[in-house]
Amino acid sequence: MIKRLKRFLWLSIAIISVISISIGLMEKLTAQQPSISHPLTSLTEVEISTAVSVIEREKKLSEMAAFPLIALQEPDKEEVINFTPGKVFQRKVFLVIYERSDNKTFEGIVDLRSKTLSSWKEIPSVQPAIINSEYELATQVVKADPRWQKAMQRRGITDFDQVKISWWSPGILSQQEEATGNRLCRGLSYYKGKGWNYYGSPIEGVLATVNLNTDKVASFIDRGNVPFSKENWNYDVKSLGKLLSPLKALKILQPNGRSFQIEDNEISWQGWKFRYSMHPRNGLMLYQVTHNDGENIRPVLYRASLSEMVVPYGNPEPTWSFRNAFDVGEYNLGLLANTMELGKEIPENGLLLNAVFANEQGEPYQIPGVIGIYERDRGMLWKHYEYNTRRNDVRRSRELVMKMTVAIDNYDYSINWIFHQDGTLEVQNELTGIVLAQGTAAQKQSEDDSYGRLIAKNIFGVNHQHFFNYRLDFDVDGQANSVMEMNVKALPMNEKNPLGNAIALSETPLAKETSAVRDLDMKSSREWMIVSADKKNPLGAAPGYMLMPEGNSIFFPVEGSKIRERAEFATHHVWVTKYKPSELYAGGDYPNQTQPGQGLPKYISDNESLLGEDIVLWYTMGVTHIPRSEDWPVMPVHQVGFKLVPRGFFSRNPAINLPE
Repeated sequence: MIKRLKRFLWLSIAIISVISISIGLMEKLTAQQPSISHPLTSLTEVEISTAVSVIEREKKLSEMAAFPLIALQEPDKEEVINFTPGKVFQRKVFLVIYERSDNKTFEGIVDLRSKTLSSWKEIPSVQPAIINSEYELATQVVKADPRWQKAMQRRGITDFDQVKISWWSPGILSQQEEATGNRLCRGLSYYKGKGWNYYGSPIEGVLATVNLNTDKVASFIDRGNVPFSKENWNYDVKSLGKLLSPLKALKILQPNGRSFQIEDNEISWQGWKFRYSMHPRNGLMLYQVTHNDGENIRPVLYRASLSEMVVPYGNPEPTWSFRNAFDVGEYNLGLLANTMELGKEIPENGLLLNAVFANEQGEPYQIPGVIGIYERDRGMLWKHYEYNTRRNDVRRSRELVMKMTVAIDNYDYSINWIFHQDGTLEVQNELTGIVLAQGTAAQKQSEDDSYGRLIAKNIFGVNHQHFFNYRLDFDVDGQANSVMEMNVKALPMNEKNPLGNAIALSETPLAKETSAVRDLDMKSSREWMIVSADKKNPLGAAPGYMLMPEGNSIFFPVEGSKIRERAEFATHHVWVTKYKPSELYAGGDYPNQTQPGQGLPKYISDNESLLGEDIVLWYTMGVTHIPRSEDWPVMPVHQVGFKLVPRGFFSRNPAINLPE
């Protein structure tokens, strides 16, 4: 009896110990795992590790397997819209897996709730974005190649460590390159010398193409020795010498604290409420943008993101004509975002937020300060001076800005989502960084140089363009929306218009996808309005939001050019499609070495109706950059953007009742 009692006590103690250890482990895991309170909460490091472990458990991956992309598998739109706190929701991870030894690309979806692989498929004949390890691999391959070494020696370069190789996606392929289907990248050589800013010393005329599947140089071009700049183009304070007189201190203070609130990844400010996410491909994105008009919380956008970019260069030389960078899809723009600093990219009253990504080995990591949010003054919001009473009513404007910055080799960009107090949502892109230079013997501008401009001695700036496409999933007062094109025209002089001063507005519905491929027209002051199809405002009109374009350009590559076929999204300013969750990228899912006609041309091929539907508007804006000497060695910021402006959405100026 005593032995049985002792055994029972020993077993009880053992069971209690096991339970205690288990509870301790659970508490530790819970402490490591942030609370996931909403379907659109960003992936955590634990979730990324879990998803990768499921893939590695279920699939036999080689040692060369890489994860070019790991992101939240966006939940069903209806599930998100109908979600209420405490409700159970799906949680899945989307992964792209590339097997370099087999040159095969796979997509997997992992269910985090069940820790199972819910989807796995090979995507034939595509190439995912270039990954970091491939840059180092390609550099080693090229620097060991006798042809490249001889090309350097002919230019007087014997210390190959003084040469930096910059790697590009291959862009435009030859017929032979297309036929092989191999994974390629192209390398541009720069002489570093004693300076760290090597972009001012391109070793012109040398182009190496590497086959990343065979680790060999697939082709090599050397078009002859061209002088390159030997000047030190470093732009740190010490290198620049004499500096401008410093400005007196300008402080931006909010002594009573910030006016916006953040909970998880949801932000509230001045009637606006929205969620944000940092996507490894798209970068900074918005979800569920709503506005409180004082009586109701009203949806405006379900999802808004930069979808794709293309940067075509306008020089026909063989070492230049391939250069047409799809910066979002070929390089994973979000992963190139960099840490910002208060008082620099973000004013000192701002707040810096972190983001979690995964590297190509599938290992999670955190980038600090990769998102900035701050309030800023924008001058007058509205004003009227009454002469009779000398009454002066005026309110100052405040804006909420969310920013990310990325460095894509020589160029830098910032993406800004700007919320206004009058219900306007603005997108503003900033372009800066270093002009992609071409080496030249010239030291003075020649009239024959039509492909660009001399921006410094021995440095030529090549004409090029930057095009950005934004995917805007509108839900204006609900999912049933239509798009109206607005054109303004002057009416002819006649009996009804005897003085010829009449200005008439026409609104035309864009009924089908193929007829909703449109372009800007300054002559008619053309704009587009997204309206509710089943609601009316107090004046009997459909409430809407208007796309108000700002600066833009046309896509200059001519009909029949390969880049025009690959980047067809950039050939028109506006496209409209019926919502489909899989249609996310204007240039297609895999723009690296892509075939023509991907993305938007394919999305509209079924020509679906757009009247009273859940619709997505895709807006493309472009910059044509003719370089100038003032752009060197680092170009001042150039801005390009657009606005989404309420039109009939509010019954009056939504900022009229701001306190003084």
